Amino acid sequence: MTSPSTHRPLSTFESFICGGLAASMAVTVTNPAEVAKTRMQLQGELAKAGGKKLYKNVLDVLAKTWRNEGIRGLQRGLGPAYVYQILLNGSRLGFYEPLRRSINNSIGRPGTDQIPWTSIVAGAASGAAGASLGNPLFLIKARMQAYSPVLPVGAQHSYKNSFDALATIFRTEKFSGLIRGMDAAILRTAMGSSVQLPTYKWTKNQLSSNGLLPSNSILTYLASSSVSGVCVCIVMQPADTALTRVYNQPTTRSSNGRLVGALYKNPIDCLWKTFKTEGVFGWYKGSTAQFLRVAPHTIITLTANDIILGLYKDIRDRRS
Repeated sequence: MTSPSTHRPLSTFESFICGGLAASMAVTVTNPAEVAKTRMQLQGELAKAGGKKLYKNVLDVLAKTWRNEGIRGLQRGLGPAYVYQILLNGSRLGFYEPLRRSINNSIGRPGTDQIPWTSIVAGAASGAAGASLGNPLFLIKARMQAYSPVLPVGAQHSYKNSFDALATIFRTEKFSGLIRGMDAAILRTAMGSSVQLPTYKWTKNQLSSNGLLPSNSILTYLASSSVSGVCVCIVMQPADTALTRVYNQPTTRSSNGRLVGALYKNPIDCLWKTFKTEGVFGWYKGSTAQFLRVAPHTIITLTANDIILGLYKDIRDRRS
């Protein structure tokens, strides 16, 4: 006889840990593409006609970074990227289903129903929570990835390690420095999360319900996460460009202690100034690198998450 624990849903904590582990696997593979994306987004910042171009395209960034900085250059910011991804995706994957089920129940619908608007709200809310928790880590990750001792673009922030970065930012910019760009981070992540899990779940459901692929097939996971990755790229690229620039903008303190040198007041101001000087294409700088990062990252994270969840449930229920 099947014990009741066999069908016990995962707790939020269990989902958080599994989601964080899956995201850590993904970021190891995709971090070089994010380094390239960050540098492409900062190249020609607020310069007419794009300014001086040190990098031609994403492959040129990767080749030059490898040639001049080695593997260390390609994996800049990997340490804080791990912690950020655990916080972000652990929250996103851990909170999404409980939130979605709660919203469904609050309107009198079964938690198992896939309702588009409740899925979008749950995705956006869980993503915003993860972005808020991980903001200081994303901040130092972006600055580390932008730094190049050979071919620098944008403002350059040199830190020995993550702890030195946090200490330096707090010393020079106080607590406000650590939460810099949180509004942009929430906007970016909420936009991406509002489509990532809903499109993944919807695609997976369509493939299985129409008999195209088995529901628990790795091929189903890959196909569903591929569709999800493309949707995420399209939706969040402008907000991602604004976030990178807001995080990396130069800031110093004057003799009276006031913070000066900031280029942007907020993400909307960044988007507007970028549009005025660089046109709409300024919003989409690094979009190819973004796709090379987001698509594999989404595929690996969501596919690994389903596999890890399945293995964990098997182990847990076998011991019950």
